[in-house]
Amino acid sequence: MILNGSQILVECLKEQGVDTIFGYPGGAILNLYDELYRHSDEIKHILTSHEQGAAHAADGYARATGKVGVCLATSGPGATNLVTGIATAYMDSVPLVAITGNVGTSLLGKDSFQEVDIAGVTMPITKYSFIVKDVNKLADTVRRAFKIARSGRPGPVLIDITKDVTANKCEYIAKEPEKVEARENKCDDKCLDAAVSMIEESSEPVILVGGGATISCADKCVRELAEKMDAPVCDSLMGKGVFPGTDPRYMGMIGMHGTKTANRAVTECDLLVVLGARFSDRVTGNTKTFAKNAKILQIDIDPAEVNKNVKVDNFLEGDVKEVVSAILRKLSKQNHSEWIKKVEDFKAKNPLVYHEDQMTGPYFIEELYKLTEGDAIITTEVGQHQMWAAQFYRYKKSHQLLTSGGLGTMGYGLGASIGAKLGCPDKRIINLAGDGCLRMNMNELATASHYNVPIIEVVFDNQVLGMVHQWQTLFYGKRYSQTLLPKNIDYCKLAEAMNVKAFRITKKEETDDIIKQALACDGPVLIDVMIDENENVWPMVPAGASIEDAFNEEDLKKRENEL
Repeated sequence: MILNGSQILVECLKEQGVDTIFGYPGGAILNLYDELYRHSDEIKHILTSHEQGAAHAADGYARATGKVGVCLATSGPGATNLVTGIATAYMDSVPLVAITGNVGTSLLGKDSFQEVDIAGVTMPITKYSFIVKDVNKLADTVRRAFKIARSGRPGPVLIDITKDVTANKCEYIAKEPEKVEARENKCDDKCLDAAVSMIEESSEPVILVGGGATISCADKCVRELAEKMDAPVCDSLMGKGVFPGTDPRYMGMIGMHGTKTANRAVTECDLLVVLGARFSDRVTGNTKTFAKNAKILQIDIDPAEVNKNVKVDNFLEGDVKEVVSAILRKLSKQNHSEWIKKVEDFKAKNPLVYHEDQMTGPYFIEELYKLTEGDAIITTEVGQHQMWAAQFYRYKKSHQLLTSGGLGTMGYGLGASIGAKLGCPDKRIINLAGDGCLRMNMNELATASHYNVPIIEVVFDNQVLGMVHQWQTLFYGKRYSQTLLPKNIDYCKLAEAMNVKAFRITKKEETDDIIKQALACDGPVLIDVMIDENENVWPMVPAGASIEDAFNEEDLKKRENEL
């Protein structure tokens, strides 16, 4: 049948099973919005307050559901406002399709009004960037974009469409979505046997779970591997929940704000099995001393990650779930009781602690965990609260913590929480934010209010840019350059102005009752949690130091007393 470009695009979105998109209209993409109006009963469009919020919402939707997230923007500033969200998705391997309008083909390259080469801008932060200037190529481009976003290591794809293409007509032939083949396992028996030998020859192994295991939904096989290896387990920020935080083998997060136990165990182990982690600097600290006593076995779908940051002894290329399942079929049950006991002693001597005599972020998150029974999906912004969320909420399964790990995007969580809730309406979605992060994208409270999305926005209100303030305290002589926030902003009144119900917590005794009230609400809620500006994240590893040098507040006081 003969259709115009906008009709073709909508039909292709329906082919791909798209039921929700996030965006903001403008002149170059008006033809598409006119067509979406006609299909509002099939594709729900969420009008965000800002295009960046649309990208983050599509990202949160994708992470929570496993589907491809879709966002729309017009040309020029509309398109460039998506860039941070696209980069966030790229760094964390999130399947996203960003669709932008552009000026007409005849106006390209002429500095036309709101013209930007967005395909060129986003090339380094997408798996692929398309510009469509021929309506005959539109359908195949859309189909290819969705396949690329989902294939292999997932990631964002951009489709830029000139305005004339959205109006021009051509023959459209409907097609079933092309199936994405299971991620290839390139490990033959020889490779697997070598990996099994490494495991069986070790006496003090550790498993490190990364974001690739989350994407792979490798929960079951990772838990089986830990049992069969008789090994303790740690995770990166992106690997949270794949191995349950309640399991006795779990040591906590590794790295800059990881537990002393995880950091020490990785330093002392003789084998480190790395599942879908890329050895970020926040994980490894000084790479020269990282896992210095260990052989390293890395399993990852992306061969570009091998020996990029840390030299490994063996690499198995493939989907984490598939490769680990193949290893399990060959691996005999191991026994490392002495090593497990040693790690248990580490844990007993180095628990995570916080100031129990005052209202703190960790205390709130522990109470939130209890009252939600560990079943909520937690989204976060970036900073101290993000680390507390990683440390003190015990995640039971993958895709339960949605956070910007690679790019570290302040302003990510609120939009992501909206997307996650719309994708998973039966789940409780709670966004944890600092007051500095809320100031980045607070306008998305209006989006939550407009659509009555029942999310809970928690603001840890310490009136400073907490993480940077902490660094200035420890390493910059307490010179607080531009990290002290205005003390005259009332976030509860701000929320109420947007018709969002608001609560404030000033002391510990108020916490449980207010959380219960917020959980009972059927619309968006903000909780303003007042905490001290000097409340820090512990433990900590200074940038560039070895992870074994992690120190906490007690260690810091001892050092100061010795001087």
